Amino acid sequence: MTTWFITGASRGFGLEIARQALDRGDSVVATARDPRAVEQALPGYGERLLAIALDVTDQARARQATEEAVRRFGRIDVLVNNAGRGLVGAVEEVSEAEARAVFDTNVFGLMAVSRAVLPVMRAQGSGRVLNLSSIGGFVSWAGWGVYCSTKFAVEGLSEAMRLELAPLGVHVTLVEPGPFRTDFLDGSSLHRAESVIGDYAASSGASRDWADDTNHTQEGDPVKAAAAILRIAGVEQPPARLPLGTVAVTGIEAKLAEVAAEVAQWRELALSTEFAGATPTL
Repeated sequence: MTTWFITGASRGFGLEIARQALDRGDSVVATARDPRAVEQALPGYGERLLAIALDVTDQARARQATEEAVRRFGRIDVLVNNAGRGLVGAVEEVSEAEARAVFDTNVFGLMAVSRAVLPVMRAQGSGRVLNLSSIGGFVSWAGWGVYCSTKFAVEGLSEAMRLELAPLGVHVTLVEPGPFRTDFLDGSSLHRAESVIGDYAASSGASRDWADDTNHTQEGDPVKAAAAILRIAGVEQPPARLPLGTVAVTGIEAKLAEVAAEVAQWRELALSTEFAGATPTL
């Protein structure tokens, strides 16, 4: 039986992953700011469900939640860093406070929970870490710069974690969803920059309109996404990245092609900047 530790488990991907893991007989530590919402959404699972209050930005509470999980189940096999928040607005429109709030949850919160759980996995000599990034962790768009920058940070952290933890028996995978029909575009998850600058109406303004118009009509099915995540958590050699949905796959493919073409175009200029005869160090 696998024991899961899931952040942001009261709704969206976190809730669906928890439900499917419980349905197949696993144990789940489902954390959320309001654990009562988890218990109401997931009734009838008895002792296999442990709902815990957790604000991921609270390092001390993350350690306490981890200790509670280990006391109940003895181990943690899969960590799902799912808790997050969105922000739409041009980079110039976003205030420092708005930007810091998103970084605190999406980046520093992920780090806080990881620092709490990884000692358990290292002691076990096994574990899986699934860090919820986004297609916005690979491709950025007008109006999403600050949000995407948090997910770009998650990508960099996860690539390093993968290299650091693989020799210790712990595998790390980035999950990169495109648009899915969750509550992400609701005001409770997606915040909008308070400042609105008219010059950005066609760029960040269009992104605000897209968020309003697309809410709850996204093409991605969160039930199918959760099933894919559960599947990847169980494979012997999980991938570094798991893009989910057509937008994610085609977006990554398009950016890879664009970057490859640009590197080829400017290759000679790039290579001309080294000392003559120097040997690459990496």
